[in-house]
Amino acid sequence: MSLSKNTQSSLSVSTPMALSRFFRDVLDSEFDHCSDVNSTRFLKRMIEAEKPDFVAFTGDNIFGTSTVDAAESLFGVFGPAIESRLPWAAVLGNHDQESTMNREELMSFISLMDYSLSQTNPSVKDTSDPTKRRLVQDIDGFGNYNLRIWGAPGSHLANSSVLNLYFLDSGDRAIVDGVRTYGWIKESQLRWLRTLSQGCQGQDLDGDQSADVSSLLVKPPALAFFHIPIPEIRQRSFKEIIGQYQEYVACSSVNSGVWQTLVSMGDVKAVFIGHDHNNDFCGNLDGIWFCYGGGFGYHGYGKAGCPRRARVILAELGKGGKAWMGVQRIRTWKRLDDEELSKIDEHVLWTRGLQDD
Repeated sequence: MSLSKNTQSSLSVSTPMALSRFFRDVLDSEFDHCSDVNSTRFLKRMIEAEKPDFVAFTGDNIFGTSTVDAAESLFGVFGPAIESRLPWAAVLGNHDQESTMNREELMSFISLMDYSLSQTNPSVKDTSDPTKRRLVQDIDGFGNYNLRIWGAPGSHLANSSVLNLYFLDSGDRAIVDGVRTYGWIKESQLRWLRTLSQGCQGQDLDGDQSADVSSLLVKPPALAFFHIPIPEIRQRSFKEIIGQYQEYVACSSVNSGVWQTLVSMGDVKAVFIGHDHNNDFCGNLDGIWFCYGGGFGYHGYGKAGCPRRARVILAELGKGGKAWMGVQRIRTWKRLDDEELSKIDEHVLWTRGLQDD
């Protein structure tokens, strides 16, 4: 995918939560005219209003226990993006596999849907046939992959990544020392992520390198997407918080070192998570923003009187003297599913030069 739009380039990402045949937590006055059609309509409104280049789904895309046919429900969830011919990608939450497909089957199916950029897992060149690729086998979970956003067409960065999108499977449930807990990102996934990030350092440029462009021979910024929050978010040791913290953070009892890994990598500027529907805040932990999207789907729990919502992310390219540059700034805001599609909590996540690259 390339970033290219007139005077500034953007990537907008909405983060829906799920879809099934039911709805929950709405006002009595809304009950008679509320259904899961509201989830679909909200996504269509978001696409029409924001005109995104890309849509990311952050898990619990279907509520498995109330879904009699996983495939049918997946088409319902992703239908608005497909109908709009928008590229999109998804990770799994902790409920998706509770219907008629396991997690591997779900990601395989999702990866084959129209306009989907999702991958079952990362792939590498097949040593026996360099023209082919094979899936990485020694990695936990399903839905670990990277999407590279290319520079503006015609620029020196046209064939270089200016933004990486890391997608990770945070699992579903597990038993630890006899106690049930939520899943977590495993060391095999972090090892893959570290190797991937290191490989992004110092990319080659096309054509002549102007002074403006050569300054961008650094690791491009990255955003990460997974479903279940990490333990550090529960500890609330934020430098800054924007949005609503309305719900106890439900995470794993296992701290696998995700936060430490992301800090050491240096390229991840923000992480986008789901899971806790009533939280919609962004919190800054040592220079990395961890952002909830807020509850989107009407099938999942929410808070009566509090509109469902979606998060938007905008990545803006810098403009050099002779060419478009890499990503200069990343902003975010949310929109509410009210009559005005109200825009709230807009703020900057990262600006090149103001934070350590």
